[in-house]
Amino acid sequence: MAETQSYISFVLDGKRVDIDFKNHTELTPTTTVLNYLRSLPHHKGVKEGCAEGDCGACTIVVAEPAGENKLSYKAVDSCLIFLPMIHGKQIITVENLAIKKEHEIILHPVQKTMVEKYGSQCGYCTPGFIMSLFALYKNYQNPSREIIQCALVGNLCRCTGYRPVIDAAIEVCSKNGKDHFNETEADIASILNKIINNSKSLLLNNEEQFYYRPKTLREALELKSNHPQSIIINGSTDVALRQTKKHEILKQIIDISGVDELKFFKETDTEWIFGAGLTIQTILELTENRFLPLHNILKFFGSLQIRNVATIGGNIGSASPIGDTLPILFACGTIVNLVGTKGERNVKIEEFIKGYRKIDIRQEELIKSVIIPKPTQHDIIKTYKYSKRQDLDISTVSAAFRLRIKNNKVVEDAAFVYGGMAATTKHAYKAEEYIKGRLWERDTVEQTVALVRDEFTPISDARSSAEARRIACGNLLLKFWSET
Repeated sequence: MAETQSYISFVLDGKRVDIDFKNHTELTPTTTVLNYLRSLPHHKGVKEGCAEGDCGACTIVVAEPAGENKLSYKAVDSCLIFLPMIHGKQIITVENLAIKKEHEIILHPVQKTMVEKYGSQCGYCTPGFIMSLFALYKNYQNPSREIIQCALVGNLCRCTGYRPVIDAAIEVCSKNGKDHFNETEADIASILNKIINNSKSLLLNNEEQFYYRPKTLREALELKSNHPQSIIINGSTDVALRQTKKHEILKQIIDISGVDELKFFKETDTEWIFGAGLTIQTILELTENRFLPLHNILKFFGSLQIRNVATIGGNIGSASPIGDTLPILFACGTIVNLVGTKGERNVKIEEFIKGYRKIDIRQEELIKSVIIPKPTQHDIIKTYKYSKRQDLDISTVSAAFRLRIKNNKVVEDAAFVYGGMAATTKHAYKAEEYIKGRLWERDTVEQTVALVRDEFTPISDARSSAEARRIACGNLLLKFWSET
C-alpha cells in the first residue's frame, strides 16, 4: 500500500487549515462540510434545510486550481460532501464575501445588488442564494436568463419568490466578475497547488470508520480487492443520504474522487468515451455541441450544485431504475468499461445492470469509462422525463427512444427504453420487434403504444399509481412520434 497521511488540508477564510483526524476526535471522516462549518464560531450563514441536496440553504462555493494562478469556482451542497473531499480546495462561504475597510463593511457586489433588488425576506435561504449567485458572477459575463435560472434551480425560497433574485443576477453579472477574490487568487492557487503536489493518499480511521482516498487508480483497485465490503464513492450525492437521512454509520469507504485517471474524455470517429470520474456538469458541457439527446436530459439532472460533484460512473453504478442517464445509454447501445487488478473488460450496459441496484462488477473492479457509440445520420434520438416538477425532481417515468427509418418511412431499427416502469431500466422489447419493418405512421404507432403499456407491470408508490405510469409510458412514445 502506498504511503498515506491522516490529515487533510484546505483553505478557509484565506488561510490554510490542517485537520488531523487523530487529534480532532470530534470530527469523523464522514463529517459533512456543512456540519464542520456550523461547528465554527463565524460560519453560521450556511444552513441545513433538507440534508439531502434539495433546498440549497447549505450552498457554498469550492475553488480549485485551474491553470497558472487561476481558480475555478463551483457551487456545491455542503450537506452532501464529506470533509476529506475538500482536501486541496478553497472553501468560500457567505461570511467571506463582504470585506471590512477600517470601520466600514463593504458588501460584495452580489450582496449589494440582492439588497437593492429586495431579493431577501425571511433570510433563511438567502446565504445559499448569495453563494449560487457568487459562483455565477465568477463564471459568466451577461449570462442568458436560461443560465441564470439553471444556476438557481438548486435554491428553494418559500417567501420572496424568484423574480427579484433573477433581476439581481441579471444586473450584477454585467460587472466582469471583479472583486477582492481576484486580488488573492494567485496566492490561493499557489497554496492549493502546494497542498496537492505534496499530498499522499489519505487514510483516515477511528474506532468505527475506515476512510481511504487514493491518489492513483492502481491504489484504488488494490483497496477494492482487499476491502470488498467497502462503499465506493466519488461525488457521494447518493451515498451521503444514508448518513444524513438514515443516520447510518458508513464503516468502510473508498473515495475515488482524487483519482485523476478516471477524469478523461476521448472522441473517435465512431464513439465518445467518458471517464467514470467526470462530473455530470462536465458531461453536460461536453455534449452540448456533440450529442444533444444526452445533453438535454442532463439539464434536468438534480441541480447545478449536485451536477458539480455527481459523476457518470456513480449514476450508472447506483443501478437505480429511475437514474436519469440510463435510458439514453441503453438506447444507444452503451458499453461499460471495467478495470480490475487482472485487466479490463467491456460489458453491454443492459447486461451490466443485473437487477434493482445490482450490477455486474467483480470484487477487484471499478467502472473506468462509459463508451457511447455515435449515432448514424439516419438515427433519430430523443429523451423524456416525466416528473411532478420539471427541475430538481426524480423521474416518475423516463424514456429514451432511438429510431432508424429508411427513405420510404419503414422502420429499420428501434430502441424504446424506459425508467420507472420496472425494477431496472428496461427495453420495451415486444414493441421494438413489432415496429421493425413497419411504416412509421399513426396507426402503427398506436398499436405499438398498446404493446408498450402491456409489456410493463409498474408499481404504485408515493409518486404515481401503476396505471398512471402505464398511461404515461405510452403517451411518451406517442409524443416521440408526433415530434418526428
